[in-house]
Amino acid sequence: MIFEEKKISSQRIYEGAILNVRRDKVTAYGGEAYREIIEHNGAVAMVPITDEGNIIMVEQFRYACGRTVLEIPAGKIDAGETDPAKVAARELREETGYTADNIILLGKINTSAAYSEEMISVYAMTGLTPGEQQLDDDEALNVIEMPFKEAYDMAASGKLIDAKTIAALLMAKEQLGL
Repeated sequence: MIFEEKKISSQRIYEGAILNVRRDKVTAYGGEAYREIIEHNGAVAMVPITDEGNIIMVEQFRYACGRTVLEIPAGKIDAGETDPAKVAARELREETGYTADNIILLGKINTSAAYSEEMISVYAMTGLTPGEQQLDDDEALNVIEMPFKEAYDMAASGKLIDAKTIAALLMAKEQLGL
């Protein structure tokens, strides 16, 4: 059975710097229901691969989960930015210092389809040239280079917790033959 929910009404219940939250009343199977939705401009995530087949990852403290997390470089699409590939190039340079000659779209993911509109465009980045990080004032992260297989095995064995990283590693392995 396929059923499409339709919005009856909507109320913004929170406006923030990174996201907004709204509460929608919708048609639902058997009547009406409420859905709380996170509105987000979207994001990009990068799988930077060196000529030697290593992946560039970042390690940073993530307040929401209370721990340091190993993940691929990523960042949000700011208001007014319309080309996710350009955002990916900017974010890669800012977070890692690297620039890439090749930017290849691997796909788009929604890590929380039940309650978030955020779509993450995932890119493979090759032809890398190292440079200096350009971190935001409130950012602190370590750049880590490791064999792609090691990162993939960490994802497959449950050692990585970041959903976008796990999905991106799977896409890169399959599409790039890593």
